[in-house]
Amino acid sequence: MNHGKMHLQETAGLYAAAALLRLILFTFFPELPNLLTDRVEISTPVTSFKRLQEGLFLYNHNVSPYDGGVYHQAPLLLPLFSLLPDPSAYPIFAYVLYIIIDLLSADALYKIAESGEAAVSRLFTSARKERRWSGYIVAALFLFNPFTIATCIARPTNVFTTCAILHAIAKAVSGNPFTSMLALSFATYLSMYPVLLLPPLILLAYDRQHASNRTTSLSQFAGINVVIVTLCLSALLLGSYLLTGSWEFVASTYGIQLTLTDLTPNVGLWWYFFVEMFDSFRAFFLAVFWLHLSCYVGGLSVRIRPQPLAVLTILLGIFAIFKPYPSIADTNLFLAMVPLFRHVFPLMRYTFVTASTVLYSSFLGPSFYYLWIYAGSGNANFFYAITLVWSLGQSLLVSDLTFALLRDEWEVERPEMVGKEIRQI
Repeated sequence: MNHGKMHLQETAGLYAAAALLRLILFTFFPELPNLLTDRVEISTPVTSFKRLQEGLFLYNHNVSPYDGGVYHQAPLLLPLFSLLPDPSAYPIFAYVLYIIIDLLSADALYKIAESGEAAVSRLFTSARKERRWSGYIVAALFLFNPFTIATCIARPTNVFTTCAILHAIAKAVSGNPFTSMLALSFATYLSMYPVLLLPPLILLAYDRQHASNRTTSLSQFAGINVVIVTLCLSALLLGSYLLTGSWEFVASTYGIQLTLTDLTPNVGLWWYFFVEMFDSFRAFFLAVFWLHLSCYVGGLSVRIRPQPLAVLTILLGIFAIFKPYPSIADTNLFLAMVPLFRHVFPLMRYTFVTASTVLYSSFLGPSFYYLWIYAGSGNANFFYAITLVWSLGQSLLVSDLTFALLRDEWEVERPEMVGKEIRQI
């Protein structure tokens, strides 16, 4: 009880300031939400708030929300938003909902940071474990990150996925595997790709079990949690079927991500590649792209087994680069997890280059899109070139963080090598 009260007292001011900043932006810049909602860097065909409104309009008029091929999001979002007044007439209720989701995500990050799992796990203890940031700093970096604020104001639905993933990790580190799997099931139901986080999340939950009800067999523990996720997903899909009256939502929500039928430009690598792709090769390269996205899971889970939280963080960075419809919300989730590994920052080699590349592409991306779509003085190559730079910046960060984690692990195993130069072969 005292720990919970201290937590509330420490973070109340931070959460109030973050909420107030968002309310000020919503109130004094009423055109900003619609402006950001139209940005391809924030909204995608599977997360757009405007497409959600279209689906909600059809749902409220007893028409299938998937008629017309515009709405590609989970069916259970519709009854949630139908409880709110019309967002176009009374937008404040939607604003408050998104602010609450941001605060819940920050609270989950706070708990993950305070657990100390990033530096001290069951199988690994970093020699630099004292060099870490408190949960307050980690939560503040998330809440006042411009990407977080822009995502909140644009109101895409992947903020719910972000919140669910962070709570899945937070529950795993707190020793509540059932709640963790429930949260991951909800994230998977909304966005599909979080199911790839299941193996490292199971390892994390296994390592953080309470001694009173510990399962000693990893295979038994994994089997139980796979069953839990399967049952939860089945229940969510069944509820969606009962809500819509058909299985049409499966193809519209998940099929579009598997087949990439909507080639709306975004900050990812897929859309331009498949615009130029001959139809006869399309199925083959879709399989290659999905195989590439998923092949990291097994290797990272085995190689960095002592640090499952690090595996989850690296995978989130990889997904932000290589998933079919990425946005800055996915990058923001990865950036929110990176400060947990403050202890390995001195081992990272390309921080300046990475930061410069990300900032360069962040500022030039909107400009290149404007030159292509509005000014007519550019073409698709302009925008795709800057998204390649954006992906390069994220790739540098992911690879540099991975190197730092492995170097830290290596120095624990061989203390005599601390501070010495190494050469990668």
